[in-house]
Parts: sequence; C-alpha cells; structure tokens
Amino acid sequence: MPDGSSPFNKDSLKQNAATAPLGIVGASVKTLIRQAFALLGLLLIAIAIPIAFVTPLLPIGLPIAILGVVLLGRNSLWGRRWMEGVLERHPRVERFAPNWMMKAVFGREKRTPKT
Repeated sequence: MPDGSSPFNKDSLKQNAATAPLGIVGASVKTLIRQAFALLGLLLIAIAIPIAFVTPLLPIGLPIAILGVVLLGRNSLWGRRWMEGVLERHPRVERFAPNWMMKAVFGREKRTPKT
C-alpha cells in the first residue's frame, strides 16, 4: 500500500456505511411489509368474488382478483403454495391465467394440460 493509505480511510467507511444493509430492523420491516401486501392480496381476492357477482356484465371483479393473486403470490410463501395446490387439484384453471401472470407469480411458464 502506498504511504498514508489504509483500508480504513474515511471515504471507504462512509461508502460502506451507505451500502450496508439495515440489519435485523430492516429485515423485520421488510417482512412486515411483505406480509401486509400478502394480506391485502387475500383481501382483494375475497372482495373480488362478491363484486364479480354484483356486476356480471362489467368485469370489475376480474382485475381486482388478478391484482390480489399477484400480490399474494409474490409476497407470501404460504400464498404461493396454496395457489400451486389449487392449480395441481384443478389444472384447467391454469389455462385462464395469462402467461405474464404465471411468470410474475410463480416464475415459470404455463403448463400444457395433459390429455
């Protein structure tokens, strides 16, 4: 190392402090936010069902349900497992899901149904 330089100079300490993770508090806040989004997704799915029956000619409930499914699947492990279980039990449901949604929620392409 050249004279006067050290691995612990003030500039590198400031840079490391700025890029360091928040630690356990940041992880806890992130977990709480993700669970809040998952519960919001579950709530949106539950609200979308009665809205779909009340407005049968206008598909208002469908975008609400899609948003709920995306929020639930992206932010919750239990939500993703639950939706994968539904798709395993009822494979015909998957054909109604667009391919972009399958990539966004599950990180995979749509499966082709076995005939």
